[in-house]
Amino acid sequence: MTKFTPQNARELAFTSLERVRKTKAYSNLQVDETLRRHDLSPADRRLVTTIVYGTLQHQLTLEYWLKSLTPGKRLDPWVETLLLTALYQYNYLDRVPDWAITDETIKIAKHRGNPGIRKFVTGVLHSALRKGVPDLASIKPVAKRLSIEASVPQWLVEKFIEENGEQTTEKILQAINEPAHVSIRVNTKKSNLETVKQQLLDEGIETAESQVAANALVVTSGNVVNSPLLKDGIITIQDESAMLAVESMDLHPQFKVLDACAAPGGKTVQIAEQLSSAQGGQVVALDIHQHKVRLIERNAQRMGVESVIKPLALDARKVNDKFADEEFDRILVDAPCSGIGLLRRKPEIRYTKTAHDSQQLHQIQLAILNAVAPKVKKGGIIIFSTCTILTEENEHTVQEFLQAHPDFTLERTVTKRALKDDRDSATLTILPSDYGSDGFFISCLKRNL
Repeated sequence: MTKFTPQNARELAFTSLERVRKTKAYSNLQVDETLRRHDLSPADRRLVTTIVYGTLQHQLTLEYWLKSLTPGKRLDPWVETLLLTALYQYNYLDRVPDWAITDETIKIAKHRGNPGIRKFVTGVLHSALRKGVPDLASIKPVAKRLSIEASVPQWLVEKFIEENGEQTTEKILQAINEPAHVSIRVNTKKSNLETVKQQLLDEGIETAESQVAANALVVTSGNVVNSPLLKDGIITIQDESAMLAVESMDLHPQFKVLDACAAPGGKTVQIAEQLSSAQGGQVVALDIHQHKVRLIERNAQRMGVESVIKPLALDARKVNDKFADEEFDRILVDAPCSGIGLLRRKPEIRYTKTAHDSQQLHQIQLAILNAVAPKVKKGGIIIFSTCTILTEENEHTVQEFLQAHPDFTLERTVTKRALKDDRDSATLTILPSDYGSDGFFISCLKRNL
């Protein structure tokens, strides 16, 4: 058997996906690395990306189908990965001919394995084309059916149903399997929404104004990654929901702000754009890892706001070692979380997270909030936010913090577009199904005078 060296788009997609599934690598980093190392046409780059993300996104569905085609068989992990990519292409890529999928999948099996594996893979592929895949509609109970249909672990589906109801859960599950929007935030230190919209249009990039966040545009056509506006820090790529945490902070130019969990610095620079060094404004940006602090520094320089940003390598739970009590007007705790709100962008998260993870993260979040609480001035505000939609890491963390800190009050989270303004809760939860953006949670904790 000769060493398998991937040459074309499907082979590269297969090897990338194998690494993600085998080593728990982040899919976005693995895909970026694959595309960087190989000179592919735009169409092949899209095919690699589509196969990797698509197979991950529908993994439980594909595994269910594969088991029906290989009853009782124990497959080598790489063979399973290869067959999953083929089933994904057969069932989800309408423009790709079945013969091309079959031919290239068999070639990979031949080059990577032995004649017996090639024969086995050929038989499974022909069986899939001849028999089709089983219908999922009759699966019971409902949580199991939704789990397999949407390819989300059953424990998480059950949690969604418990917290949101069955109807909303179905909408969430549908939304997280739709393509993610690319959204950008305009750097108000350098430009404005209308100017940027026209400049992007001149580059052939069409956008629509965000329904979620101010100073934000959603890309509807074109590739903004190569825009000089991005390189020059006039715009930055950021999800619409993620912009809301800073929107809700009620910042003033002279404020001193602590961004307690800052890397890679997207929210740090958003805060910095509203501060003035001439008036003494500053944002101290913390991260536990020095290499991530360098990411914050680079982001600040690109956006032209480094004069008001002080990056620092420090565990947010140890702020007492560095800062005096009541030193900050505002504190942002964009806390470590399970990332369940990001399933659309990072599909592998759904398979690696557990309910136990949420419980552990809840404790870490509380530790950070407890540590930073004395550092905000009386009358000041702590914004606690996450990119998850699980109650354990959101409302439960807030309520437990408030019980331990009677000198804080939960204020209503307010955004510039008055999102979900008819809600009953003071906190704001954006579901992936609400606006097509990431799932996000924001709470506003005010220290009493």
